[in-house]
Amino acid sequence: MDPGRTENLSVVYQSRDFLVVNKHWDLRIDSRMWRETPTLQKQLRHRFPELADPDTCYGFRFCHQLDFSTSGALCVALNKAAAGRAYKCFKERRVTKAYLALVRGHVQENQMTISYAIGRNSTEGRAHTMCIEGTQGCENPKPSLTELEVLEHGLYAGAPVSKVLLRPLTGRTHQLRVHCSALSHPVVGDLTYGQALDQEDQPFRMMLHAFYLRIPTHTERVEACTPDPFVPALDACWSPHTLVQSLDQLVQVLRTAPDPGPTEGSPAPYSTPTPPSKPPETEAQRASCLQWLSEWTLEPDN
Repeated sequence: MDPGRTENLSVVYQSRDFLVVNKHWDLRIDSRMWRETPTLQKQLRHRFPELADPDTCYGFRFCHQLDFSTSGALCVALNKAAAGRAYKCFKERRVTKAYLALVRGHVQENQMTISYAIGRNSTEGRAHTMCIEGTQGCENPKPSLTELEVLEHGLYAGAPVSKVLLRPLTGRTHQLRVHCSALSHPVVGDLTYGQALDQEDQPFRMMLHAFYLRIPTHTERVEACTPDPFVPALDACWSPHTLVQSLDQLVQVLRTAPDPGPTEGSPAPYSTPTPPSKPPETEAQRASCLQWLSEWTLEPDN
């Protein structure tokens, strides 16, 4: 399949303050590489030149990040105030996210909560990767929670796989990929945490997709659901044979679930806030924001 092109941008939500795009797999958000390469920033500039923010390096403010190899819903704030409101929702853990994945093997439990703590891997040759607590070289592991629900069992290129819905309840780097690998059900096509396979057996992409996103800011409920890419009509190698749970029913559950409550002292969602009078952002506050964003680190080559 063709890689993402500059003119090939899919928008699934748009308002005055936010965009949610359906990021292509194997597409960088931005790039400082000397050679010309497609990026999401270039796609946005091409489609929406009038929305580019001159106060930013690349023109657009991303509220979170996705790995280079992961496709799906990615939220873009169109001004600094909107970015601040989204940041607050992430900081207070009020954001709802759900991913679709094809994982190796048939997962036996239809529902489970994965709770391995995740830390950085200090093992030589494994820089920029993560690992679970108790493994060699695991530094500073932090509690990490992922909810998993099995949707279908089937075969991918003749090998047993499961289609699953994953909900990260924490935001560690590479969390879903590490948790699936720790269960011995690595994401199909994950060359970093997956099982070693011959190169010719690798699929054309990593089978992890940001499917659903909801950010309940105080002025706007940003909500988007992207198309399911893991269907036989789009990939003939995927052959499901047993339906365990309906994705449509789970989407309804996601859409109707209440937003997590704001922390004490926050205004009620969607109320019209009184513009606060506050001093400019300090270096300490900026450093705190950058520390938070580091939890969403891109692939090393980004």
